[in-house]
Amino acid sequence: MFIVVEGQDGTGKDTQAKKLKEYFEAQGKKVVAYSESGTGSEDEFISEIARLNYGSKQDIGNKTRVMLYLVNRYEQWRRLAEPALKNGDIVITARSWLSTLVYEGYGAGVSRSFITKIHKDTMPDYYFKPDKTFLLTLSEEEQAKRLGTQTDKKWDRKQEVWKSKGNEFQRKINAAYIKVAKEYKIPTIDASGTIDEVFELIKKEL
Repeated sequence: MFIVVEGQDGTGKDTQAKKLKEYFEAQGKKVVAYSESGTGSEDEFISEIARLNYGSKQDIGNKTRVMLYLVNRYEQWRRLAEPALKNGDIVITARSWLSTLVYEGYGAGVSRSFITKIHKDTMPDYYFKPDKTFLLTLSEEEQAKRLGTQTDKKWDRKQEVWKSKGNEFQRKINAAYIKVAKEYKIPTIDASGTIDEVFELIKKEL
């Protein structure tokens, strides 16, 4: 089974992916869970690509970011997801290619057809057909509150390229996620509750 947890920054994707992993493991199932961003990876290569995308102050183009995201996406799929799925295990990812479509396409103006094409040319068909996808949502006020409190031992997460954008950009991203959810028929889940409350909503969708 392949499960994707999607949503805007601050919605708790990584937290809910971890909860899902623990939930299935308690049932005796083998689970592989990771963030496509690579920010939590212990792999040196994956972590370095993530640093370039999220922790670097250098001026890199948005199309370059698309390709760097795809590098991490493909490598983690090849190294982690494919072997697990072939073994009959459960794979859970926080984020998917839809994050790049939303942030770099709708948000930054990179051609959405370009983003779609290079992903379709690179990733296997099954990647685009997860068994379950959940899209977490937040109000503008709650999202701003959460982004203001995020920390990370590797770098200042408040200064990440997308988190540092203003309210107008965040509204554009939120609207894009809702549009994508409708287009791809993805259920949306209100992430404003406690961690356990949101997880109960996810379990109902399972």
